[in-house]
Amino acid sequence: MSSPSLLTQAARAVARFDEAVERRLDRWRGNPRLDRVMYTASELGDFSLVWHAISAARSLAPDRRPVHAVRVATILGCESLLVNQGVKRLVGRRRPPWEQERPHRVRRPLTSSFPSGHASSAAVAVLVLGEKDPLWPLYAVVGATVAASRVYVKVHHPSDVVAGALLGVGIAAVARRLWPFPE
Repeated sequence: MSSPSLLTQAARAVARFDEAVERRLDRWRGNPRLDRVMYTASELGDFSLVWHAISAARSLAPDRRPVHAVRVATILGCESLLVNQGVKRLVGRRRPPWEQERPHRVRRPLTSSFPSGHASSAAVAVLVLGEKDPLWPLYAVVGATVAASRVYVKVHHPSDVVAGALLGVGIAAVARRLWPFPE
C-alpha cells in the first residue's frame, strides 16, 4: 500500500490545525464582552471600513496629506479585487457550518471561505497605512483583532485567515514597491 500523497498529507495537517484552533476558541466563545469585541471587529472589517476610516482621519494630520488616503484606498481596492474576485473564485472552499445561534449580528458572506479577505485587507492596511507612521502598532492590534474575529464568529476556517494574512503581506510588499510612500 502506498503512502498518502503530499497534497493529502498537507490537507490533513490543515484540517488538524483548523480543528485544534476551533477547539481552543470554543472555550472563549459565549463570553459577552469578548463576543461584542469580536463581532464588532468583524463588522468593522466589512468592505475595509475600519481601514478607510482610519486612513481618512490620518490624512488630516499635519504629517499627512490627502494623497496618503487615496493611496491606501486604491491599494485596498486592488487587494479586494484580487482576493475576492480572483483567488476566492479559483479555490471555492466551503465556509464553516452555520449551525449555532449568534449572540450578535454578522453578515453571512456568499463568497468562498479561502482566503480570508478581512485578514488580507488587514495585513495590507497595517503595512501600507502604517508605513512611516508611529501609530503602526495600534494598526497591527486592530488588524490582528479583525483577522481573528473571522474565525471567532465562525465565518472562516483558521487556515483561511493565515493564508489571507500571508497573501496580504505579499500584496502590500508589491504595492509599496509599485507606489512608494508619498513624501
